[in-house]
Amino acid sequence: MQIKDFYNKGKTVMSFEIFPPKMGSGTIESITDKLAGFSKLSPDFISVTYGAGGTTTGKTCDMAVRVKNDFGIESLAHVTCLSSTKEVVIDTLDRLKENGINNILALRGDFPTLNQSSIPNPLHFEYASDLIAFIKKHYGDTFCIGAACYPESHIESRSLTQDLLNLKTKVDTGVDFLTSQLFYDNEQYYKFLDNAAKIGITVPISAGIMPVINAKQIHNIVTLCGATLPRKFIRILDKYEHDPAALMEAGIMYAIDQIIDLVTNDVEGIHLYTMNRPEVATKIVDNISNILKRG
Repeated sequence: MQIKDFYNKGKTVMSFEIFPPKMGSGTIESITDKLAGFSKLSPDFISVTYGAGGTTTGKTCDMAVRVKNDFGIESLAHVTCLSSTKEVVIDTLDRLKENGINNILALRGDFPTLNQSSIPNPLHFEYASDLIAFIKKHYGDTFCIGAACYPESHIESRSLTQDLLNLKTKVDTGVDFLTSQLFYDNEQYYKFLDNAAKIGITVPISAGIMPVINAKQIHNIVTLCGATLPRKFIRILDKYEHDPAALMEAGIMYAIDQIIDLVTNDVEGIHLYTMNRPEVATKIVDNISNILKRG
């Protein structure tokens, strides 16, 4: 099933993001218990990340296949392009197609922090829109294509306006649905939705939620995506930063409050960045199951 069809059922689409083991750190079998834990929560789909510079390419495909075939849940495979040649992208897409994976999240990917030589020179793909156009040209409608959006603009963007215009270009190239970067201020997200609608972006959009369960995440959140931290959120961090159990509980409850507000305001989907923690996802889903509009 193509993921875009989930959004036409009059319900809040619920999805999880997971990541495969890093190279050399384990096999797919080593996290089978985690997959089983996520499957019990019956998400509409599960997305599988690609790894920096495509470092988990093979495992991404293997894990996406395992999610779909062994657990009966539709899977979404991430595909990044900045560090890839066209030949590598074709090989990746062919492998996904051959294994029955017909949903992909098309991403540019991050610049490597150490090995710049891993990027082709000249670039085969500069932006995610280049990858999307390439997929449409070579594969037509074989794949349902998702893409990322940034409620507070991409950290490399010159302005929110420019970022929205770039997003419109990406969507017009052939995107079927969008998933947002994490955010902690719902008002920022609602402003983004309004502005996206004003420039003609009409594809479904899921809100990306990442519960903060340890203090180490905070530096990554601010550094990597520049998300606004509301006063309520900062008070939680200040009070419980040195109490890991309390911080985890408070972070989960903050995420639950966010989701309840989003669903009450009729967002199309909730995408939970799970950090491969089924116990965290379970606590959240248990607290929101009755408010989700399930079709």
